[in-house]
Amino acid sequence: MSRVAKNPVAIPAKVEVVLSANNIAVSGPLGKLSLPLSGDVALERDGDNITFAVARETQHARAMSGTLRALVSNMVAGVSQGFTRKLTLVGVGYKAQAQGTNLNLDLGFSHPVNHKMPEGVTVQTPSPTEIVLTGADKQVVGQVAAQIRAYRAPEPYKGKGVRYADEVVIIKETKKK
Repeated sequence: MSRVAKNPVAIPAKVEVVLSANNIAVSGPLGKLSLPLSGDVALERDGDNITFAVARETQHARAMSGTLRALVSNMVAGVSQGFTRKLTLVGVGYKAQAQGTNLNLDLGFSHPVNHKMPEGVTVQTPSPTEIVLTGADKQVVGQVAAQIRAYRAPEPYKGKGVRYADEVVIIKETKKK
């Protein structure tokens, strides 16, 4: 069994977990998430903890035990605290504006870029060069952040583009004559 899967997942007081034969559903103050299960990993709830055990002794089952434990842990954290991803825009004239479920971006193209947020992800723009994405599902929040960054990834000579708030862009030296 994986080392990650040996640690149980603690369930906070305001989070409800429903285990069935082929599904796990987690609901809390920030939303509901569910995950389909395969027969490789056995989940057991004892009190305020969920433990994970390998149902079949195969390499795939041992690997999936740690993966499933991490996914369930992220689901519990997402419905209780939520996940946040921050992006910054670097470049002259680059700006963002949130309008409901849409994000309008001006990234130096001849046209504005409109990105529609999926359900469960909210967007805020505290300043025209900052974007804050929040949601309960860590995977969806990260995927939306990656899609927004892909519109204009940071280039290595001036560093212009959309970058994560904690990203460090190494600037290359220009060609010398």
